Amino acid sequence: MLLDKIVWGNHLMKAGPIGVVIATVLRYLYAMLRDFFSGQLTMRAMSLVYTTLLSIVPLLAFSFAILKGFGVFNQLEPYLTGVLAPLGAQGEQITKQILALVDNVRGSVLGGVGLAFFLYTAISMVQKVEESFNYVWYVSKPRSFARRFTENLVVLLVGPMAMVTAIGMITTIQSNTVVQYLLNNDALGPIFVVAGKFVPYLLISGVFTFLYMFMPNTKVNFRSALVGGVVGGFMWAAMGAIFTTFIVYATRTQQIYAGFAVAITALIWVYLNWLVLLIGAQLAFYHQRPAFLRIGRQEPRLSNSMRERIALDIMFLAGQAFRTPGRSITSSELSSKLCIPAIALTPIAGALEAAGLLLTTEKEELMPGREMSRISLQEILDVVRMKGETGSHRDPNWSETINALGAELDSAVAKTIADRTLSDLLDKFDEKQD
Repeated sequence: MLLDKIVWGNHLMKAGPIGVVIATVLRYLYAMLRDFFSGQLTMRAMSLVYTTLLSIVPLLAFSFAILKGFGVFNQLEPYLTGVLAPLGAQGEQITKQILALVDNVRGSVLGGVGLAFFLYTAISMVQKVEESFNYVWYVSKPRSFARRFTENLVVLLVGPMAMVTAIGMITTIQSNTVVQYLLNNDALGPIFVVAGKFVPYLLISGVFTFLYMFMPNTKVNFRSALVGGVVGGFMWAAMGAIFTTFIVYATRTQQIYAGFAVAITALIWVYLNWLVLLIGAQLAFYHQRPAFLRIGRQEPRLSNSMRERIALDIMFLAGQAFRTPGRSITSSELSSKLCIPAIALTPIAGALEAAGLLLTTEKEELMPGREMSRISLQEILDVVRMKGETGSHRDPNWSETINALGAELDSAVAKTIADRTLSDLLDKFDEKQD
């Protein structure tokens, strides 16, 4: 295709710095539009809307209850109104209803079973967000339950405290004499006013950047998270302006849906927010791993030879890390070291674990499942060569000639590796290093 040649060819890249910039922008734009129209991001955004409906009250009640303890609950209304500003008058109505609802929450309501339910519902929403981010980052294995519960609880506790700090800083700056003087200055006043309007967008970009670094169960570079956060933050701002205009002129919506118009408008707004968040995450992923720009979410196709080598390398690297004091290796580190996406490694690692050859600790570190001198190389190869090819409840009815040839091949492989074990392989490597 002509478009494919223009975007992925070298013609623009050879046209100097301007051509490189244009080619880079086109490639990112092409990849993002392809993922958007594939429907996966939109579908996950819609599922997060459903999760939000179930979790928003417990989440806000839990967070705002902490803010009430800091005595800043009454200062939240203007900030929450700003977030819902694109909804117009309906945003103000929703803000008052949310604050009234949270203000009515008392300790007795959150006691015992009620508190446990609130915590579970709030944490489940954070976990749903983590699953969506893991999907974007090709992470097949989530955090362990203990880790997820602990870290998500920390987010629920630290989030409100960070909000308190931000509110305090903004209040302090606004009341500062020097700032007030500059605002009243004819020359510098307009500059400060314009700069002040960008503060909410910078805060949103900061929140997006934090989420992109913290939520996926993999290491995300700060620079990539920042790129996704800044673009996502300004997309959120642009979407808010467009949505506000839509609300002003969409009088027919209120005529058709009557009393349901507020709820429907709020649902659309929540959906667009989640969609922007996921688009920013996708951009951060492509910035960190540009090799995926062209292939997108196509699952890597592995030859039988590559699957065998991956299985051996997984066990080799896990055994090597286990032998070295103070060293460990995780699935994400394994993916980076082998330059193979985690989505391709996970099924093989899972099969090794199911066979008892590999073990994943609570910290998601990989280690041999038993003494390495009792793990034969034949067992490792059997996991990918002999198990689970057809999923049939019966053995295949091979032709006699083909079955004999297969037996010869299996015999040749067995003869090559003989009785060697994982421990022997590591010993041979150590000898070469010495």
